[in-house]
Amino acid sequence: MDKIQHRKVPVNGINLHIAEIGDGPAILFLHGFPELWYSWRHQMLSLSAKGYRAIAPDLRGYGDSDAPPSPSNYTALHIVGDLVGLLDSLGLDRVFLVGHDWGAVMAWYFCLLRPDRIKALVNMSVVFTPRNPKRKPLEAMRARFGDDYYICRFQEPGEAEEEFARVDTARIIKKFLTSRRPGPLCVPKEVGFGGSPHNPIQLPSWLSEDDVNYFASKFSQKGFTGGLNYYRAMDLNWELTAPWTGLQIKVPVKFIVGDLDATFTTPGVKEYIQKGGFKRDVPFLQEFVIMEGVAHFINQEKPEEVSAHIYDFIQKF
Repeated sequence: MDKIQHRKVPVNGINLHIAEIGDGPAILFLHGFPELWYSWRHQMLSLSAKGYRAIAPDLRGYGDSDAPPSPSNYTALHIVGDLVGLLDSLGLDRVFLVGHDWGAVMAWYFCLLRPDRIKALVNMSVVFTPRNPKRKPLEAMRARFGDDYYICRFQEPGEAEEEFARVDTARIIKKFLTSRRPGPLCVPKEVGFGGSPHNPIQLPSWLSEDDVNYFASKFSQKGFTGGLNYYRAMDLNWELTAPWTGLQIKVPVKFIVGDLDATFTTPGVKEYIQKGGFKRDVPFLQEFVIMEGVAHFINQEKPEEVSAHIYDFIQKF
């Protein structure tokens, strides 16, 4: 880990913190919520040892990167703009792209908006969701899953932050990272995101107290607002990406998901995949991997397997 280098790069009006290691063809890793560049530590070490240059930013709003306060500064156009600016700053024309969770969502947008910068994509957990011109995403989620659905609960600025603040930050991190409950994730206000403080959270073998403390230290400093703003910009994304309605993802793709992942077990997702919708919208989908007994934070839970899956795919290009 001490061989991973850190620096800040000015892009798109903000400073982005990046971690990087290795030389060779570049792989850009995009993390999710509530995560950091650190989520990719295993893959960075593994793939840099195989001759690749691994680059993992703290995305806008996270860790040691700048965090503008307004949700309107967290649209897909901002995030993809940050990443294009990062590639330009590093002198990289095209990269391999790897995403998970919100990083996967932004990876889909990156491939939709700037496929010319991507050699191939390995995406995890979140399938591509084509824009529905007739209905905003939050309206659709509320109608389907109710007001207790976690994305709906994240919408009111300050509300989730206040709830998180009543719980130890490390507990919030543990609660999210160790969750193995198949979706959709609904959290009534009376239950809260931290659950009962009297119920200890047992850490799995793949997550150490040191790992939790690293995440918790950064979120204690930065707060959760930056990460939550991605959820709060969903309807704005819908408005801004209207010109790209109906466009397919036209880069080579490998998709990996755990069979216990809440995003995979959310109603409608398996049907979308099995009935051909996913392949229709992502026509260059070359490999689809379902990992058995694996939940959402797949790149941390099964680091060696995920690193091998990434390597097996990108070495073809």
